[in-house]
Amino acid sequence: MLLKAQAIAKAFGPVKVLTDVSLQINEGDAIGLIGVNGAGKSTFLKILLGEMKPDTGELTRNTERIGYLEQFAESSAEFTVRDVLGRPYGHIERIRRRLAEIDEEMAKGGDIDWNALAEESAELESQLAKSDIEDEGGKRAALEKVGLDPDMMDRTMDSLSGGERTKVMLSRIVVQANDCDLLVMDEPTSHLDINTVEWLEDYLLKTHCAVLVISHDRYFLDKIATRMLEIANGKSREYKGNYSDFVMKKMLDLDRMEKEYRKYATQKKRQEEIAKELHKDQWYMTTHKTREKMISKMEQKEKPEESREITVRIQAAHKSGKNVLTTKGLSVELGGRTILEGVDLDIQKGDKIGVFGSNGEGKTTLVRALLGKIPSKGELWMAPGAKIGYYSQHHERLDMKLTAEEQLLQIIGKERRADARSMLSRFLLEGEDVERPISTLSGGQRARVAMCILLLDQTNLLVLDEPTNYLDIPAKHAIEEALNEYNGTIIAVTHDRYFLDTVCTSMIEVAGGHVKTFAGTYSEMKGRPNVKEIVMDADEYKVLSPFTNWVSGKKYAKGDRVLITPAEQKSFEWALGQGKLKKTGGRQRKKVDVAKDPKPEQPR
Repeated sequence: MLLKAQAIAKAFGPVKVLTDVSLQINEGDAIGLIGVNGAGKSTFLKILLGEMKPDTGELTRNTERIGYLEQFAESSAEFTVRDVLGRPYGHIERIRRRLAEIDEEMAKGGDIDWNALAEESAELESQLAKSDIEDEGGKRAALEKVGLDPDMMDRTMDSLSGGERTKVMLSRIVVQANDCDLLVMDEPTSHLDINTVEWLEDYLLKTHCAVLVISHDRYFLDKIATRMLEIANGKSREYKGNYSDFVMKKMLDLDRMEKEYRKYATQKKRQEEIAKELHKDQWYMTTHKTREKMISKMEQKEKPEESREITVRIQAAHKSGKNVLTTKGLSVELGGRTILEGVDLDIQKGDKIGVFGSNGEGKTTLVRALLGKIPSKGELWMAPGAKIGYYSQHHERLDMKLTAEEQLLQIIGKERRADARSMLSRFLLEGEDVERPISTLSGGQRARVAMCILLLDQTNLLVLDEPTNYLDIPAKHAIEEALNEYNGTIIAVTHDRYFLDTVCTSMIEVAGGHVKTFAGTYSEMKGRPNVKEIVMDADEYKVLSPFTNWVSGKKYAKGDRVLITPAEQKSFEWALGQGKLKKTGGRQRKKVDVAKDPKPEQPR
């Protein structure tokens, strides 16, 4: 066992972030840590690393050989790439913490062993100086492994792009991995292109270290994780398997808990009614007290926590013509350098196109050229009826000085405050969050405000630049579900392979100044098994009379409860039309295959 946390609790003032979180990490473990934004994942990591103390709970750490990749890469002008690579987290940080503790003890004075502390301090200073000896070859090799030029060693971190800074931090992991037992990473795939993410996956699969990683990258978690820990409502629940296994097992868990609670509530209510009747009819006896004792001894079942979901519906404007956008021999030059050339595209109504490629290859440049935001050469034709909605990863349409509410009111009119609040609420932005300046919101909250603005536009062509950046997994699912239902045309630049497989039906790869098109998903393009599945909101229905679903062949009995997603509506069309199903008002999430186009159900 490398590390064990048991019943960890942590509060910040009146806000209880963690109430009961436990985890044991053994040698060779690969654990994915998930939860919605604000669930307390990063707080839990800091407690595990000793950077923060829990309010209650036990923490046992049997190793100090820990490598740590922070969520936010170093961006200071004070440090060069060489500086960052020369200060790995693990034992070096432990030495520095101990030196600070010794200084504090000496400053307080009192009954202490001055000689022992001085000797320990001198020994630690010697270790620190030895660790700072340049290992130029190892550092340069680490940079090359993640696709960076070794000659950038003396560049300051603030001069690098977000993706380059993240790669430098990954290099730091590589530098220290040989001396670590455990690698802890907080959102390691943020700002990385697909090639680097896939390199990281392979690297982690080969490393001898145990791995604990916070990530919203579902393909990444599917590839590297063998256990999943979810933090929700301050508590933790562990599942064996990768992310896909977690989704299925959690749905089964919720279904089981719901049935158990429903049965318990029904039985309890019945016993309470009997006790009440006995007390009324036989008031002179104590029979009702026996019933009340029976009720108190019933095994209490916990009601499943109701998690609020983002609900998004993107309405398309009137359809454009069949041909939406065409280019022939398109090229783009910036600063005297050719970025793209020979781009031939034929985008038609209803196409959902994913654009991917390594950082710096020109993906965003391509999109901006197609929108006419930067000059280009060659032929470019856009349908006159195209109504474009543009989502930028930098959220350029947001005014950071305004609140989320003020931002929406500028678009829809100041008299429509209730409508603005309602729309923000659909994205789980309420209370103080809608009244704070956008500059103070988290990246995920800003992304949701930007999505709100996009919904206000009546469009038939959506151009999206990294639409899932900063979003947690439930928010990603909601956006993907909405885009699957959208009947307009989509061009999306993204590194999110799950998005490319669940939303996009054709690919554009940008590399070496050229584009390569492919009719199919990302997995199909790469020749990999493509699990065309997505988690969607599902309405609950009660079966009023027996029927058989012609598409799946499944039989339903009277009283059964059925979860139906928008993607499955066609397959239940006949049963719904015949009144065999009645909506209960319940709503859950369900994993479905969106590759199939279900045929209308036939009567049986």
